[in-house]
Amino acid sequence: MDIRRARSAAELAAAEGLFDGPARPEWCERFLAASGHLMLIAYVDGVPAGMVSGVEMTHPDKGTEMCLYELSVAEAYRRRGIGRALTLALAEEAEARGCHGMWVGVDTDNEAALATYASAGAEDEGLFSMRGWPLRDDA
Repeated sequence: MDIRRARSAAELAAAEGLFDGPARPEWCERFLAASGHLMLIAYVDGVPAGMVSGVEMTHPDKGTEMCLYELSVAEAYRRRGIGRALTLALAEEAEARGCHGMWVGVDTDNEAALATYASAGAEDEGLFSMRGWPLRDDA
């Protein structure tokens, strides 16, 4: 397995099978242009097998943290440690960038994600409720 940072829209498009939907070129470019955005892709024999995206968040009284925005491993490559390796690689990158911590929101019934994050050293910080505001429909 080889984990590399995505640096081009072409790399993101080649990995779009790991996303919830198609990788739109304009969104790929915007993602890559943002200095606090990061996408790591795990390759197995040259094939995108998994990805993790992170977003740096800075607040005046909290400093900078890394939000693990999304983790995905293709079904054919699951249960091989790829999700754990991607999570650890993102944490390593966050530390190198000066982040004081990393966090992720995860559904409490997503046993695979909970196990992956626990195996990568994440600690349970308790339940929270998430609310969203759909501002426009870009689907």
